[in-house]
Amino acid sequence: MPFTTLGLMPELIRALADRKYVEPTPVQSKVIPEILAGHDILAGSQTGTGKTAGFTLPLLQRLSANTQPSRAPRALVLVPPRELAAQVADSVKAYGKYLRLRTAVIFGGVSINPQIDTLRRGIDILVATPGRLLDHAEQRTVDLSRIEILVLDEADRMLDMGFIRDIRRVLKLLPSRRQNLMFSATYSNDIRELAQSLLRNPVEIEVARRNTAVESVEQHIYRVRKDDKRALLTHLIHDGDWSQVLVFTRTKHGANRLTKQLMQDGIEAAAIHGNKSQNARTQALADFKAYKIRVLVATEVASRGLDIKELPFVVNFELPNVSEDYVHRIGRTGRAGATGVAVSLVSDDEQGLLKDIEKVLRKPVPVAPTPKFAPAPPPVPEHNERHRDPRAVTRNPPQRARGQQHAHQRGGHANAARPGGQSQEAAPQPSGSQRRKRRRRQGAGHSHSQHRS
Repeated sequence: MPFTTLGLMPELIRALADRKYVEPTPVQSKVIPEILAGHDILAGSQTGTGKTAGFTLPLLQRLSANTQPSRAPRALVLVPPRELAAQVADSVKAYGKYLRLRTAVIFGGVSINPQIDTLRRGIDILVATPGRLLDHAEQRTVDLSRIEILVLDEADRMLDMGFIRDIRRVLKLLPSRRQNLMFSATYSNDIRELAQSLLRNPVEIEVARRNTAVESVEQHIYRVRKDDKRALLTHLIHDGDWSQVLVFTRTKHGANRLTKQLMQDGIEAAAIHGNKSQNARTQALADFKAYKIRVLVATEVASRGLDIKELPFVVNFELPNVSEDYVHRIGRTGRAGATGVAVSLVSDDEQGLLKDIEKVLRKPVPVAPTPKFAPAPPPVPEHNERHRDPRAVTRNPPQRARGQQHAHQRGGHANAARPGGQSQEAAPQPSGSQRRKRRRRQGAGHSHSQHRS
C-alpha cells in the first residue's frame, strides 16, 4: 500500500519521493489517517519503526490547511534528549520542504539568544525539550497560547528522565482545545496515568508487543571476562571490518576511557554523553554519520536520541541497569526495514542483568561462541620513586650485580667516587646468617666491627 492511499497532499508525497520512501511502515499506515481525522492518539511503537514521519506528515498537512499568519507556534513537539529534538526538527523540515511552514528547535546546552531571535521572527512548528521550553516561557520569549497540536514523543523516556513535572507545567501553558498525540515505546502505569489526564477519547494503536525488540535485529551475546571486553571489542571491529559501530557504556567516565583505549588500538572513535558540550556532541554524531570515525561510544543519553540511517552494529559493552533500556539501545539498528546486529559483551557479574533483560524480551538472547582474540596488554605500572619500598634497595641483588658486571667490563666503576675515596657503588650486603654471626661476635667481646678490605 503506497503513501498515496493515506490521503496525504501532493507536496508531502513529493517530499517522501525525494527520500525514496514509497510505502508506509505499519505504524505510519495506522496513525496517519487517525491524526488527519483529528483524533487524539496513544501510540505504542518501538523505536526505529518510522513513528516520527507517522506524526510529522499529518501534522504538516493539518497546519497547511490553515495558513493564517501567526508569529506564535501552532504545533509543539516535546522530546526528551537534545539529539532527538534536533533530528525531529530536521525531519519536519525535510517533509515540509514544499510547504510554507516555519520550524524551529530549542534545547539546552547552547546559547539561548539565537533561539530568542528565531522565536521573535515567528514560527509555525516548535520542537523543544521541556527544560529549555520552560526557560523561554519564564522569560516570556515564547507564546504557547495558540498551540493546536501537541506531540509527546518518547513519553516513557521523558518520565524516566524525571520530566513529568516539567511536562505538567508546560501543559498549563497550552490552550485547552487542541489535538494531543502521545507516542511511547512502553506502557507503564505512569504512562497510562499521564495519558488519562492528557488525551480525550484517544485512539490506541500498538504496533509492536510491549518491550519487544525490533524483529529485524540479530541479537547475540559473547561471554567474556570483564577485563577482556576491550580486547574482544577491538578484535570484532578489526576482524569483521566493522565501519559503523555504536557502543553503549553505563557511565560517562567509562565512555571516555573506552574511547581512549580504542584509539590506542588504532580505531577512530568519539564519545557522546551528557558532560560533552552540545557542539561536541553534534560534531561527533556528524563525523560518525560521515564515516570519519568508526565507533561512537555513548551512554544512555543517546539510546533513543540517535537517528542513523541503516546503522549496522550496536554493541552493549556493558548491559544497562534498566532492562527496558536494552530494547531502546538495540533499536538504534534494524530501523525502517533495514537489518542490523546487536552484540552484548556479558561478564559474570552481569548475569542478573541479563536475566532481567530476557524476562522483558520473554525469550533468551542467543549465546555465540566467543572468538579467539589476543588479550589486551596489562597496564604498565607507573614508577614513582617517592613511593618505592625502601626495602627494595636491599632486595634486588640481581640488578646490582648486573651494574657491577657492566662496570667491570668497562674497566672501571659505574659511578664516580665519593669524597674520601669511597665509591658510590654499594658494597654487597651480608646475608642474614652472616649478620647474625657478626652480632654474636660483637656481643662476645669484639671491640670493633670488622671491615672489608
